Amino acid sequence: MKIARDARIYVAGHGGLVGSAIFRKLQELGFTNLIGKTRAELNLLDVNATRQFYRQEKPEYVFVAAAKVGGILANSQQPVAFLHDNLVIQDNLIYGAYEQGVKKLLFLGSSCIYPKLAPQPLKEDYLLSGPLEPTNQWYAIAKIAGIKLCEALRRQHGCDFISAMPTNMYGPNDNYDLQNSHVLPALIRKFHEAKIANSATVTCWGTGTPLREFLYADDLAAACFFLMENYSEEQFINIGYGNDISIKELAELVKKIIDYRGEIVWDTSKPDGTPRKLMDSSKLFALGWTPKVSLEIGIKSAYKDFLQKFHRPLAP
Repeated sequence: MKIARDARIYVAGHGGLVGSAIFRKLQELGFTNLIGKTRAELNLLDVNATRQFYRQEKPEYVFVAAAKVGGILANSQQPVAFLHDNLVIQDNLIYGAYEQGVKKLLFLGSSCIYPKLAPQPLKEDYLLSGPLEPTNQWYAIAKIAGIKLCEALRRQHGCDFISAMPTNMYGPNDNYDLQNSHVLPALIRKFHEAKIANSATVTCWGTGTPLREFLYADDLAAACFFLMENYSEEQFINIGYGNDISIKELAELVKKIIDYRGEIVWDTSKPDGTPRKLMDSSKLFALGWTPKVSLEIGIKSAYKDFLQKFHRPLAP
């Protein structure tokens, strides 16, 4: 299914890491009727405001990239927000799209939907096969509910609503707040600030042994558009990079890219989270899509974005 370049497309969450990448990708492809609303313009927690938006704007296609997101610390400190707010936001967007008669919708979940100790790599049919990781179960349960709502609307009402599960994301417009960011942007900020301060050490959480997979945001955006045009099944589909790296190796890579000369100290009193999270993306790859941006090139690009937004570049 080819989408007309003048189709009305709504990207929910277009100001965030993932949403902005999708919005950018659509602009690059020549789409001329893109819709994006800031939080000030549209409160997605307000069902009436969301319904009114759908009635007024009448989008034909919707990418659901809006969510309350954060790392281990944020999830553990704000369980109500991560469960309630995400349930409400996605329900308003998904059910509102059904009410408006949207042609197609893509809901983006998260790899944390999988059981903590699921076999690796993570296949789509491992969903609900075991207990979740306790540190982010609130967010995971909300995302699982979003997947199931898309499945239910497809099954009962014939809606062409699909879901995709991205692996860990990074790139332009990431969140670099040390209290609620994910691991890679947090490492970029930590090592940069340690370099500026000429600190002898940088302290990282946990043991460094967990394995994680990382996908550059622009690669995810390309995959989302590919799926919107080429995928239409009830079963959600994984979007990953294809291989993983230990947190210790990741920290060393970020240290090298930022050119920090001190030492890394591991605070083993802090939680590691899930031991490993590698997506089985063979289903997507078999359809003809593969990622393009390597981890090292992607981190260099993310660091450049960080410098532009938060700090002046260091003198040579």
